[in-house]
Amino acid sequence: MTASTPVAFEDPQYREAVVDLLGVIAYGEISAFERLAEDAKLAPTLEDKVAIVSMATAEFGHVAKLNERLTELGADPFEAMAPFRAAIDRFHEHTAPGDWYEGLIKAYVGDGLANDFYREIAAYLDADTRDLVVASLEESGHSAFAVDRVRAAIAADPRLGGRLALWGRRLMGEALTQAQRVAADRDSLTALLAGGVDRPGLDLAAIGRMFARITERHAERMAELGLDS
Repeated sequence: MTASTPVAFEDPQYREAVVDLLGVIAYGEISAFERLAEDAKLAPTLEDKVAIVSMATAEFGHVAKLNERLTELGADPFEAMAPFRAAIDRFHEHTAPGDWYEGLIKAYVGDGLANDFYREIAAYLDADTRDLVVASLEESGHSAFAVDRVRAAIAADPRLGGRLALWGRRLMGEALTQAQRVAADRDSLTALLAGGVDRPGLDLAAIGRMFARITERHAERMAELGLDS
């Protein structure tokens, strides 16, 4: 670690939590890149294909800075990502889109759910790490593009709305299950949320409110798409 590393990293448990968090976000970005690149094959027009590939490129662009920070902390980026491959891969296997519109909703709603979870955790980090996490979760064009395409499709075929609403609810359930599993499986992340002598933590009621906020933001995204949550 460098001389500019925050004092918080003198706590080995805190350092482990940050390494875990950066590792799971980095692998999440890589898997998002792979998924979006695959979704591009479903694009109905060349314009749509280019838009999705641009999103994929933006996702992958975040990985370098996350890996750089992991290296600064004395961690091997690939070892840091490894514990999360199974859970994230399982999520994508369970939520493979059946068509172009399901892929768009997953890119917008599914990624939004994961990003909300990581932003919530970022509130308990040192300023430098928090800024890095928030920057890595910046929206990469999913919103306007997905909302425009999905709303236009529903206007053309209202029956599509019911199916996509069910898909959105399925994504919500799978994403929350994954988030809870990741937090429970990694003692360091659980300890981070619990706080320490120099950091505030979350009790069970606060954790409940955190997931309530994530659920509310999911409902807002679904409404933007013209779908019931």
